[in-house]
Amino acid sequence: MTMQSVAAGGGNNNSITLNGAEKYFGVRGHGVQALTPTTLDIKGGEMTILLGPSGCGKTTMLRMIAGLETPTAGSIEVGGANLWSNGNRNVDALKQLGMVFQEANLFPWLTIEENIALPLKLRGIDKAGRQAKAAELCKLVGISGFEKRFPKELSGGMRQRAAIARALSYDPNILLMDEPFGALDAITRDTMNGELQRIWMETGKTVVLVTHSITEAVFLASRIILLSPRPGRVQEIIDVPFERPRDSSIHKLPEFQSIVAHLRTQLEH
Repeated sequence: MTMQSVAAGGGNNNSITLNGAEKYFGVRGHGVQALTPTTLDIKGGEMTILLGPSGCGKTTMLRMIAGLETPTAGSIEVGGANLWSNGNRNVDALKQLGMVFQEANLFPWLTIEENIALPLKLRGIDKAGRQAKAAELCKLVGISGFEKRFPKELSGGMRQRAAIARALSYDPNILLMDEPFGALDAITRDTMNGELQRIWMETGKTVVLVTHSITEAVFLASRIILLSPRPGRVQEIIDVPFERPRDSSIHKLPEFQSIVAHLRTQLEH
């Protein structure tokens, strides 16, 4: 188990860098400090997991990276470009980002194909192009044959697969995921962890994922960023050494159990 107190550098077009990024909600000194000034490099092409107790600022950090929350201080770079400038978002940097939330948030009146292709429609891609891309992505995420179905006809896991496909529709370099499997039952969640690993390996995207699950974090991660209780700060960074692809058998490995036990101890204290 390799542990470090500071992050190593990233450095390609898929990387993310936080330079003293901080977040207050309300007036400084009278509001809530969600995230202390944070300097962190998230490497391009890796699966980085943000882990910590409830209210530690991991979702706030993810939303700042996604351009959904403005840093109170500091800066964020996506692929070497500043995400924020004078309180405005950099549109070119935003194009590098895809977002998946805990709920699939599919439009119930649109088919799965139409939901997946909606970002392309908004970008002016013709119908034939949209359908071809949706079919390609349905195959990638394992829901081929369900393109013409409506969200209510699919299980929770299948709807989340469609949400991942929609986030990938315009081919962003970076996929941001906020507890994407938190609402699923344990068996479906384990299946989706394996599927996400496969999708990540096939696409080579940078993935940043927020989770409360220690075992999910250790199974998926290239690196785990452990955040302290509020106000959030980077408490520890852990490199996860297991080779890919991983399957459920790694849960039995002493080293896997050791990392899980260490993280549980850190979270409990």
